[in-house]
Amino acid sequence: MTQRMDYNAATPAGMKALGGVYGHILQSGLSKVLVDLVYLRISQLNGCAYCIDLHSRDLLKEGVSVDKLVLVPAWREGGALFDASERAALAWAETVTLVADTGVPDAEYEAAAAVFSATQLADLTIAIGLMNAYNRMAISFRATPAGAAR
Repeated sequence: MTQRMDYNAATPAGMKALGGVYGHILQSGLSKVLVDLVYLRISQLNGCAYCIDLHSRDLLKEGVSVDKLVLVPAWREGGALFDASERAALAWAETVTLVADTGVPDAEYEAAAAVFSATQLADLTIAIGLMNAYNRMAISFRATPAGAAR
């Protein structure tokens, strides 16, 4: 796969703006592991190889087990590997990412709101939107995953 464009060079101000949102999520109080699990799941749904590679590596560095990492696509069957907040976040990430198909049903909102405060759920939704934007940049311009660059 050949990169079409270096979007970081093409729009440094735009990418800095996205980075500012990323910085907000880092200081939001949401667990970094939880956010990275959400980023990984969104990237899997969108088929973004660059971000799947990046967030898998981040999760491994954060101490997430390989057993847990490989079950992210099937997290519902992952049992105790995923705690209640991770399950709620992953379910919310899926329904929000697939909004055109799901319409984000009331039951999905109520399940997420039962686990997260209003601020946490808003910040989690910002993180979901951010990762969907990053996925679209990486996919559209063919960002090369680190694992494929060797």
